[in-house]
Amino acid sequence: MRLHVADHPLITHKLTVLRDEATSSPVFRQLTEELMTLLAYEATRNVRVEPVTIRTPVVETTGVKIAEPRPLVVPILRAGLGMLEGMTKLIPTAEVGFLGIVRNEQTLQPSTYAERLPDDLSGRQCFVLDPMLATGGSLAAAIKYLFDRGATEVTAVCLLGTPEGLHAIESLVGDRDVTLVLGALDQGLNEHGYIVPGLGDAGDRLYGTV
Repeated sequence: MRLHVADHPLITHKLTVLRDEATSSPVFRQLTEELMTLLAYEATRNVRVEPVTIRTPVVETTGVKIAEPRPLVVPILRAGLGMLEGMTKLIPTAEVGFLGIVRNEQTLQPSTYAERLPDDLSGRQCFVLDPMLATGGSLAAAIKYLFDRGATEVTAVCLLGTPEGLHAIESLVGDRDVTLVLGALDQGLNEHGYIVPGLGDAGDRLYGTV
C-alpha cells in the first residue's frame, strides 16, 4: 500500500477551519469540496492516459487524454458525497458509482446497505471518497467490495486518518494495488471510535443531523 499525507499550508489551513466546531455547514461543505480538489491532484498522479494527436493553431502535436475504461469515482454515502464535486471538477469524464456503508456505533463494524456500481470493474481504476479514516472498517469494506468486482487499482482519498485506520487497511490489502491519500494523519481514536483531534461527525457537519 502506498501512503501520501498532504503537506501543504493551504490544505492545513482549510483543515483547521473544518475542525473548528463553530464552522457552519455551508462553509464546511465549501471547504470540503475545495480540499477534495487539492487532494485529487495527488490522488490522480497515476491516472491512466493514452496518446492523442491534436492540431494547435501552429502545428500538429501529440498530447494525452484519459484512457478507457474511464476512472470510476465512488463516494461512500453519505459523507463521501461532500467530496464528490471536488473530484469530478478535476476529472469531469470519470464515471460515478455509489456505496452505502454504515458503521454500527456499538460494535464499530460496517455493513453495506446500498450500492450502485457496474457489475464488472475489470481493468478499472477506482477512486473511493470517504472523509474520515477512523477504525478503517468502512473504507476497508469498500476497497474489498471493489476488488471483488474486478477492480485492478483502488485509490482512497480521506480528509483525516488515524494510525488504527492505516493498520486496518494495510491488513486488508496485502499485495493489492492500493494508494491512500490523506489530508492529515491524526493522533488516534477515543473510546467512542472518533478521531482525535478530528472534526466530529463529517456527515452531520456537512448535512445536519438526521
